Amino acid sequence: MAKTSKFENTLMDIADFVDSNVYLRSIKDAFTDYVPFIIAGSFGSLLNALIASQTTGLAKWVPALSNLAPAFTAMNFAAVSCMTIPIILLIAMNLAKAKKMPPFITGVLAVICYFAMVPNTITVTIQEATGKASGLSGGVLGAQGLFVGMLVAVLITNLFHWLTSIEKIKIKMPASVPAGIANSFNILIPVFVIIVFSSVFGTLFQLATGSYINEFIYAVVQAPLSAAVQSTAGVVIMAVVCQLFWFLGIHGGLVVEPIRSPISAAGLAENIAAVQAGLTPAYPLTRGFWTVFVVVGGAGLTLSLIFAILMFSKREDHRAIAKLSLLPGICGIGEPMVFGLPLVLNPVFAIPFILNSGIAAAIGLFAIKIGFISCSIVDAPFGLPLFINATISYGWHGAIVQLVILIVGTLTYIPFVLMSNRMAEKEAQKEQ
Repeated sequence: MAKTSKFENTLMDIADFVDSNVYLRSIKDAFTDYVPFIIAGSFGSLLNALIASQTTGLAKWVPALSNLAPAFTAMNFAAVSCMTIPIILLIAMNLAKAKKMPPFITGVLAVICYFAMVPNTITVTIQEATGKASGLSGGVLGAQGLFVGMLVAVLITNLFHWLTSIEKIKIKMPASVPAGIANSFNILIPVFVIIVFSSVFGTLFQLATGSYINEFIYAVVQAPLSAAVQSTAGVVIMAVVCQLFWFLGIHGGLVVEPIRSPISAAGLAENIAAVQAGLTPAYPLTRGFWTVFVVVGGAGLTLSLIFAILMFSKREDHRAIAKLSLLPGICGIGEPMVFGLPLVLNPVFAIPFILNSGIAAAIGLFAIKIGFISCSIVDAPFGLPLFINATISYGWHGAIVQLVILIVGTLTYIPFVLMSNRMAEKEAQKEQ
């Protein structure tokens, strides 16, 4: 009991740290705010396939619809392939709000400083002649720049906070000057210093290492971390850890969000880029994968528990809660079961509740590995009914995988439902 209590306290401390840490919270909130744009942008690929493609879409019968392909590609490029820039803006703004700083100015400053550190020219080859032109590459705008962008947002916001607290470097204006103009002059020197610092730092870093900071961070940090989290072990462990927090009554998804969101967003962008280049997408963990497979029917596969209860439970209280939770469960909402049964700190259902999401992740990854489904390039939005979300992200094959996961989840819950029946019978006998 002492060891169990210590373990629970450790998880609670981790959850409190994630929730109270201003940097992790700013990152989590930034990705949460940007989720609708990632989902909408990823639908550009789906619309291309369903409408503009002359092999798989309506354009096969109505050729004029192929003219819409550039529009759907632009939709995807703007929202997904350029995600680093709005993410930097949102992180800096969230952090600025927490530090009582001007959010819009701080966000814009962070974006400018990021541009100052990364390469602003691209190599162009025309008829075997190679030259350089002003521009920003996909490695700057998209997923490859995501981690260094997050780092820049945090560091620049802190540096700006420190410099603006120094009264001696503020340009004081007369009281008659409008407040907006006076504030602009107050921050002029800090803004100038930070932009100069960022530009010089970016150049010196490139001269010292031979690569720009976004390329260096991607190679040294982002790529290895992504490979670890995107592995079978990484996804399964994250799913189980998420459920451990749910078991304690803490929203596990929010705890792992600061790690899961950057990796899944980058994975989706890489998959889309691979498909557009005619390659096979290789990153299984996307937000769509998590929604469709890992938490299908609710975290811990609570929809499977509903099925098991409705088929085998003799407890009227459990059956009543399961009936009320069925419709939300079909739409992926498991809270009625988690807090209504409850599953929080429930020793009877603890094992399947904690492990089932990991099992579901393993099944989904196995389906990808054997080629039954491919890595997703479309993130189905949370809240769509069962099978519809799977079909949007993975086609009808995804719906079959989802069905297999639910069947396996139901089978794992059945012994524990029967155990609950026996425990209820013993309690009833004691009361007689």
